[in-house]
Amino acid sequence: MAAAEPQEGRGAPKGLRPHIALVGRRNAGKSSLLNALAGQPVSIVSETPGTTTDPVAKTMELSPLGPVVLLDTAGIDDEGALGGQRVERTKNALRGVDAALLVTDRGRWETPERELAALLEELGIPFVVIRNKADREGEKGGGAPARDGEIPVSARTGAGLGAVVAALASILPEAALTQPPLLADLLPAGALAVLVVPLDSGAPKGRLIQPQVQTIRDSLDGHASCLITTPGEYAAVLGRLAVPPDLVICDSQVVRETVATTPEEVPLTTFSILMARLKGDLAELAAGAAALEGLAPGDTVVIQEGCSHHPQADDIGRVKLPRLLRALAGGEVKAVVAAGTEFFAYPEGARAIIHCGGCVITRRQMLGRMAAARSLGLPMTNYGVALSLGQGVLERALAPFPEALAAYREARARARGGERGARPAGG
Repeated sequence: MAAAEPQEGRGAPKGLRPHIALVGRRNAGKSSLLNALAGQPVSIVSETPGTTTDPVAKTMELSPLGPVVLLDTAGIDDEGALGGQRVERTKNALRGVDAALLVTDRGRWETPERELAALLEELGIPFVVIRNKADREGEKGGGAPARDGEIPVSARTGAGLGAVVAALASILPEAALTQPPLLADLLPAGALAVLVVPLDSGAPKGRLIQPQVQTIRDSLDGHASCLITTPGEYAAVLGRLAVPPDLVICDSQVVRETVATTPEEVPLTTFSILMARLKGDLAELAAGAAALEGLAPGDTVVIQEGCSHHPQADDIGRVKLPRLLRALAGGEVKAVVAAGTEFFAYPEGARAIIHCGGCVITRRQMLGRMAAARSLGLPMTNYGVALSLGQGVLERALAPFPEALAAYREARARARGGERGARPAGG
């Protein structure tokens, strides 16, 4: 039924897997259930309540669902100042999951369970109720009366695990199981894409970054071909082709020089813009870029990353984007960097958000962040969109996506008409 991956990172990227949270009160058996589903001791199990303090994620294959991420969370009834922080982390983690298992101790249904169910419903997260420790129903304390729809399970014996997986298969949204296209509608079978990949200090030694790998794989899945080169060799590579490529995809940091070398009739975009479309709403992110053109000295812009990586000497989020913002504003801009997979509470007075490509987070997580920003009237854009704007080639990079290009032009026209702070199209 369940098979853990032989090595971390094998199979589908984490950001493309459905995320399933196990939630409940302390000592309900969430960690034991995760270990039973994974077939190995992923989470520490103890009779002491509150053993799980931070969300624990496990990537695995769960037949017949396929690759998934199971997320073990702290007890929703944790106490004290530190416990309150753990509960908040659990609630933040829920914003990015696709489904949930609400784990109860033999059907116990009181305030913590009722509040969790209400929170899941508020967030639009489908869930099933798990009556855990079913093998201990006859022990002292018995169990609560059975509720309609709950699934009796024993994490210790494995009884009921098949029913849990079947229930997940029935409630997981289709959007969590089927990702939108990355290239399929841009690159038909038999077509050729040229990928321009710089090998600078930000490139991991001996491998490509995730968006580049996904682009290659998606083109191969669509029976198209890829030709990969560096910016220095790009012009020579074009000269060797008998016919122009059907699409050029480049790193956002070299988009200006790539545009200068690419014939006008050849469609061109960036890896980050492709990721913006895959993970979020590209039209809204494109429209959000118009807010950057209206920045003034002293404005605050949030630069948000989906992961916590080691900053480079010329880091995009901490060096290059602040430099770009200063140039757009004509003076100093306060850049607030927020990194990590958990939701970030945006500071008051911010003018805009620039989000990374989101390669390690899910589409639901990205859309959730966009919705949170929208509710605050905060325009959000994406690294690749912002960098293309700063290099003066955004319209060229958006040209393969007419809806996004139109949304940017409309937002820009509104901003130039004096609507400073207007919400982006799609908001």
